[in-house]
Amino acid sequence: MNLLTLSFAYLRAQAPNAALNVVLLAFGVATIALLLLFSAQLEDRLTRDAQGIDLVIGAKGSPLQLILSSVYHVDAPTGSVPLGEVERWAADPRVEAVIPIALGDTVDGFRIVGTTPAYVDHYRQELAEGRLWASPQEAVLGAEAARRLGLRLDDMFIARHGLGGGGAGHTGSPYRVVGLLAPGGTVLDRLALTGLESVWTTHGIEPPPAANDPDALKDATATAPQGGGDGPEVNAFLVRYAAPGAEAELPREVNLETRLQAAAPAAELDRLLLLVGTGIDALRVLGALLIAAAVLSVFVALWSGLKERRYDMAVMRTLGARRRTLMVQIVLEGLILASLGLLLGLAIGHGLAEVAPELVPALRPLGLTGRMMAPGEGALIALVLAVGVLAALLPALQAYRTDIAALLGSRG
Repeated sequence: MNLLTLSFAYLRAQAPNAALNVVLLAFGVATIALLLLFSAQLEDRLTRDAQGIDLVIGAKGSPLQLILSSVYHVDAPTGSVPLGEVERWAADPRVEAVIPIALGDTVDGFRIVGTTPAYVDHYRQELAEGRLWASPQEAVLGAEAARRLGLRLDDMFIARHGLGGGGAGHTGSPYRVVGLLAPGGTVLDRLALTGLESVWTTHGIEPPPAANDPDALKDATATAPQGGGDGPEVNAFLVRYAAPGAEAELPREVNLETRLQAAAPAAELDRLLLLVGTGIDALRVLGALLIAAAVLSVFVALWSGLKERRYDMAVMRTLGARRRTLMVQIVLEGLILASLGLLLGLAIGHGLAEVAPELVPALRPLGLTGRMMAPGEGALIALVLAVGVLAALLPALQAYRTDIAALLGSRG
């Protein structure tokens, strides 16, 4: 019988205690693994979706809400912007490009976004099938939206009013799928894209000519009402600067001299990650406490087991086992418990990350998955194995120092 088999035999003899130690350790590992996966993917997704967008201009309100609704599509818009304002800032020499965003409807929980083809070009998304929209009521679906909705080219779908998905259906203005985007790992994966005029027409608003042509945006908006109300409007527009100096001037002008607000995605992203990070740090402390409790439990179990097995070890010594062998055997038990808890914890953490978007629909926009290793998980694995060994060291040293003659004499 080798040391590994002997260690498993001793652990089976203490199955209830061993199982409790493994489960307790697994909960701690699962908590930290899930948080590592969540925080890494959240930051990566938020950074990727905001890349290349210098400024977002929309109605007055919360700057963070403006960014969440217009860049990440996870909140309600702050209001509406007259289409003439898009033309005004598109013509500014400090602005290289603008991308209008019009919201208001969904299809089975996925947002329908009225915009221009420049939105697809911005994220460098490729078409897997079909083409981009060219006429009213034509739509292009992101890869995840198409997969979850089960829609293909030339399929029809009905938009529902409101971003909550529970509004009345626009049965008189169905959409036809003319294109499917290839997976790009961006916010477009979870959207249904269409032209601005489709959104306006669906809501009974007469669109200006050439509203869907980014090259004709100035002509289109020049004919639009400037005061808002019943005319064509958007919810926000994304801005890319033409020169670095615009960063200091343009947001201030918008916020102080107009009825609109300007928010920088980079600044709001830092703020959002700070808010989220506070909660994540608190949960990491909880995971660390669970691991610490598990390590203490492993130590107590090994120490108690050592007292029960001291005579067995004395017999092993008389049969030729070395002190070092007994010490290694105890350490091996601690390592086995740590390894089992680690494997179970990683399986639980990654499993929860994979099914979380299905259980909690609000997490779907994050694209959370358990099919990857998060940065920091390697350190977590090394830490758990190390503390398993450390928990066994004191009992192992006690086994090493056991006076065999005295112990056998006391049993005689």
